[in-house]
Amino acid sequence: MIRLLRSLIPPHILTLLVTETALMVCSFVLACYLILDVDPAVYLLYDGGAARVGLISLTLLVGIYLHDLYSEVQVRSRVLLVQQGLQIVGVAILAQALFGYVSPGLILPRWVVVLGSGLSLLCFVSWRIFYSAVMLRAIGEERVLFLGANALAVEIAGHLAAHPEFGMRVLGFVDGGGYNVPPAALERLGEASELKEVVAKTGPDRIIVAVGERRGGVPLMDLLDLRFSGLRIEEAAATFERVMKRVSLNELRPAQLIYSGELGPRRSRLALQFAYSGLLALAAVLVLSPLMLLVALVVRFSSGAPILYRQTRVGWQGRVFTLYKFRSMRQDAEAATGAIWAAREDPRVTPVGRWLRRLRLDELPQLFNVLRGDMSLVGPRPERPEFVGQLSERIPYYRQRHWVRPGITGWAQINHKYGDTLEDAATKLEYDLYYIKHLSPALDFFVLFHTLKTVILSRGAQ
Repeated sequence: MIRLLRSLIPPHILTLLVTETALMVCSFVLACYLILDVDPAVYLLYDGGAARVGLISLTLLVGIYLHDLYSEVQVRSRVLLVQQGLQIVGVAILAQALFGYVSPGLILPRWVVVLGSGLSLLCFVSWRIFYSAVMLRAIGEERVLFLGANALAVEIAGHLAAHPEFGMRVLGFVDGGGYNVPPAALERLGEASELKEVVAKTGPDRIIVAVGERRGGVPLMDLLDLRFSGLRIEEAAATFERVMKRVSLNELRPAQLIYSGELGPRRSRLALQFAYSGLLALAAVLVLSPLMLLVALVVRFSSGAPILYRQTRVGWQGRVFTLYKFRSMRQDAEAATGAIWAAREDPRVTPVGRWLRRLRLDELPQLFNVLRGDMSLVGPRPERPEFVGQLSERIPYYRQRHWVRPGITGWAQINHKYGDTLEDAATKLEYDLYYIKHLSPALDFFVLFHTLKTVILSRGAQ
């Protein structure tokens, strides 16, 4: 679990989270020492002050996360950063007022909140600017050299350039032959026969092999010598999976699926997922029953019966089941067209249904699908049989997504935009295969946490 979380959260992001937690806590502790008339140490250690500092610091960190500032750490605009910081601090102060209504013992004294929030804002903005300009390059930067430059290598290099938080700087590539690389994508440093000379000159920490042995462009003995000298060497497909968080369909081979012990889900993990998904779904049904009743009444009085929308989907091991949703489309939505993919601005959606989809409230009845064993809370989204047949014929390994139970939310849904094209379906499959490979409670709760963020920010389903 720890290894997976380290993979999901780049070291630079984890460093940022730890340092900003310390900055927030220290800002309010300092405010206590500057404002309080009583002994600050007594207040913090014996009067519950430390817990109150921790609560407001946590509120600020959640605000930073909800503004995607742990996804995009590079400061593009200092003005925008200050604006976001002001919003985060403002919401934290409002949250303090709300906590005061719940219990006065949860909040800090007024002027401690004001001064501590001001110090937090100053520290946050200053640290982010410094971290973006200096620390991203100074802490643990890894120098990467590509052997070969296929389309996968170009995509990896572009992603690393756009996300410096991975701490990997691309030096260029050694030409393994057979690819026409755009000049701006990667810098050519030499031929494959000159690999050792290029390594001695540039001093990479890692070599990423992006050319197949069948092209004859891989100097195997040179790579073997470099590997035994302590240099890290890996295939481009492994790097792609690590930084893109999905499996490359173009690099996937049947032998990997058959012989690898990693790609298929373990039965023990499937059984564990089935157990905790059912327990969490039962708890959610009990807690959310009043909300579901309210949504049912809104659907009934806004667009008539039926309240529930029933649709046939393909689930675990290719079994067909009936999926339940609150109806968000008009009653005759597919009378003339038959089964078609939903679009972002679907004209079939009712005004109320548009809000239900935006807040994902239409998905709530699927909790009963989880209780029936048709679905899990997290997994690949189930597709309609009509589309499964089409996609299986056109996209390799599409049927392998049925190795696990489908989910109400999934890894593809939190990582990929809404799409209704064949290319989008292929990309989502790459995310689904990554999820299947790494299926675990840690990954499931990671997805659920990010799904809550999507619901809170009303970004709608993907």
